[in-house]
Amino acid sequence: MKNLLVMRHAKSSWSDFDLPDHERPLNKRGNRDAPRMGEWLKSQGLVPDQILCSSAIRAKQTAEAIAEVVERSVEIVEDLYLASVSQWQQVLTVHADAGTVLAIAHNPGIEEFVHRVDGIYERMPTAAVAWFDVMSAKDSGGDGNFSFDALSLQTIWRPKEVL
Repeated sequence: MKNLLVMRHAKSSWSDFDLPDHERPLNKRGNRDAPRMGEWLKSQGLVPDQILCSSAIRAKQTAEAIAEVVERSVEIVEDLYLASVSQWQQVLTVHADAGTVLAIAHNPGIEEFVHRVDGIYERMPTAAVAWFDVMSAKDSGGDGNFSFDALSLQTIWRPKEVL
């Protein structure tokens, strides 16, 4: 992996309180922001080779909107639904051979992931993207498996700041 993009799903709807959390769709703002963040990534030269996303409806809709912009397919990864930091590590180890990976999931796991890598609390509102440069295992002194030590946070893009 050369670049890792970690994205929180776009804004979801709370209009139907009877829907289970997993089934909540995007709202109007989410449907607007998701493809716009895809356009932003494309303009930054960060078109993912692989798009991974949680199985939740709001994450899938976010991923599908971005996939349409960047002309890629989406892989649903059940373990990204409300993933812990250790689940993130497992998922990324499996996908370590891709060039640029975009992984779309949820808070609080995304903020915990960024904190684990950067050591600083970073706010990750809906549709925010954290961009990490990934050092090679050789450069990071690792054994070839995915390691948080191989990640270097480059920036965080929040929709209100870039759109």
